[in-house]
Amino acid sequence: MTIQATITPFNTFERVESRVRSYSRSFPKLFDKAKGATIYDMQGKAYTDFLAGCSTLNYGHNDKDLKAALIEYISNDGIAHGLDMFTDAKEHFLATFERLILRPRGMKHQLQFTGPTGANAVEAAMKLARKVTGRTNIIAFTNGFHGVTLGALAATGNGKHRGGAATPLTGVTRAAYDGYHGADINTADLLDRQLSDPSSGVDAPAAIIVETVQGEGGLNAASPGWLKQIEAIAKKHGALFIIDDIQAGCGRTGGFFSFDGMGLSPDIVTMAKSLSGMGLPLAVTLIKPEHDIWKPAEHNGTFRGNNHAFVTAAAALEKFWSDDRFAGDVADKANYLGQRLAAIADDHGLTTKGRGMMVGIDAGSGERAAAICKICFSKGLIIETSGSFDEVVKVLCPLTISLDQLTAGIDIMETAFEAVLGSHRAAAE
Repeated sequence: MTIQATITPFNTFERVESRVRSYSRSFPKLFDKAKGATIYDMQGKAYTDFLAGCSTLNYGHNDKDLKAALIEYISNDGIAHGLDMFTDAKEHFLATFERLILRPRGMKHQLQFTGPTGANAVEAAMKLARKVTGRTNIIAFTNGFHGVTLGALAATGNGKHRGGAATPLTGVTRAAYDGYHGADINTADLLDRQLSDPSSGVDAPAAIIVETVQGEGGLNAASPGWLKQIEAIAKKHGALFIIDDIQAGCGRTGGFFSFDGMGLSPDIVTMAKSLSGMGLPLAVTLIKPEHDIWKPAEHNGTFRGNNHAFVTAAAALEKFWSDDRFAGDVADKANYLGQRLAAIADDHGLTTKGRGMMVGIDAGSGERAAAICKICFSKGLIIETSGSFDEVVKVLCPLTISLDQLTAGIDIMETAFEAVLGSHRAAAE
């Protein structure tokens, strides 16, 4: 008699979905509902979300006001897909973004709607920089992550992702990020020296692209002084200055932009992830007007007109960025989070990394970090790693998380670190 294999939803994933899937391998549960900072599996077990779609859900899952705006729009037969045609949803988003984000910062950038992912925004930024300057070389940094389409991947440092290209990745020169060679070496000075030396072998760049905090690269945070120097170097050498704010923006590191208050004026800014407010695909490339030299349809994408995302994005701007209350609340929670993680790190002789609510603990190895995250998941906390060796346990919880739930999540982290590493404090006593 033949015994049939048990049919489960996981059989479907194994049978039908590509092996390229990744996060599901760390969290082998079937999820069906989410609210705020909590995700529920099919059995009704609640998990606190310290991943938040890799900073795509800064405002939490299914925010009631954003959801209500979307439901109303859909119920009124609002346009869902419009290519790049004029729609009321797009006009409302553009006007709201201009009023609440651009004007208060003295920015006059044009918004280019690219394909709906961050990589699409980076591809557009790099293409435009080359078009504007007539040059081909892009300067990108060690440990940087900008996407996995071929152009963006060329600027990405991660060896695993680069290996997936199966073709040479060209047009990018790698420079050392802030602190890469240690605290005593100013890597901006090294870059300036290379670009100033006609025999360095580094071609004159079209652009320098940088993340102010490297999300996938290990939560390396550049200092404002170093970033200002990089901007000055770009200007000095006739290159555009591009800030990739896809993961670090929308409040994750403090202000709406991760560079707020630093005195920077990037030529191009790339945004995606939390821009739509509730996880709907939306990406933009912000361009200073003098650089917006595209010809019609010279760079396009079928899904650059996600009107549902325009609706929720505008609602998110109105709710969270019409005054300073949200940013202040995030700052308070970031301060608490930083103190708690520092205490855990100190207990085990480790260090913390990052800025704002984009922070984590360097566990010393990928094996340790993976073991810590596995224990966290078993106790109801979804959390992931980053870094060259996946050695950093990274907290990316929704910015709207309650202090009580944030505290409970950190408590689970503390327990997991002790389970894997023991307690230095206890040993000392």
